[in-house]
Amino acid sequence: MDDNEQPLMAHLFELRTRVIRIALGIVVVFLPCFYFSRPLFTYLSGPLLVHMPNHSSLIATGVTAPFLVPMKLSLMVAFAVSLPWTLYQVWMFVAPGLYMAERRLVTPLLVSSTLLFYLGMAFAYYVIFPIVFGFFVSVAPAGVTVMTDISNYLDFVLKMFMAFGIAFELPVAIFLIVWAGFVTPKQLGGYRPYVLVAAFAAGMLLTPPDVISQTLLAVPIYLLYEVGLFTARMFAPGARDREREQETG
Repeated sequence: MDDNEQPLMAHLFELRTRVIRIALGIVVVFLPCFYFSRPLFTYLSGPLLVHMPNHSSLIATGVTAPFLVPMKLSLMVAFAVSLPWTLYQVWMFVAPGLYMAERRLVTPLLVSSTLLFYLGMAFAYYVIFPIVFGFFVSVAPAGVTVMTDISNYLDFVLKMFMAFGIAFELPVAIFLIVWAGFVTPKQLGGYRPYVLVAAFAAGMLLTPPDVISQTLLAVPIYLLYEVGLFTARMFAPGARDREREQETG
């Protein structure tokens, strides 16, 4: 084996070790989550159950749904809870190839991206879900009993969690593209009218057709955009220098 193959094999072994540790972390969290899967699903379905009539409830139309749905929920919760551990393993794998200045920036980015993802999920659960489910239940035609299938409900909730979690990563995305030199904060600031329109368009697509729920999503997205601009202008290396060069050039 030559000298070029040895570093490659060492990297592959290191990658395998990190992947195994990520999987073990998820499994460790999954086991207690699965044990408490029934209370977890009851808590997850709270925003819908509170709006449903007293004589209706969630239903399971599939034979295996009462078992598979809690298992799927437990796995998703385990993945979310172990996300810091997963990102830590990724960081330990890529850190040796980074410069010291890059290491100092990556750690805050990993922490902030994790917290923003959690914040997006919490915003969806505590703010958006009560409005969305209240609207859907209220518009049910007369004589129609709302009895949602647990599989469909879980799929809908997970998609919403993912959508809002990713949407709340906007400040990190702005910081990264400014850090990479693709654009300056001043240039991004010129897109404010378009971002505002796009934020309300996202609110229209992801929430019921009423002004309140659309605004509840659009306003946080736009505020996160402004936070991203401020963070990139203050902390992205070279951002201010590139702005000054554009102004003088």
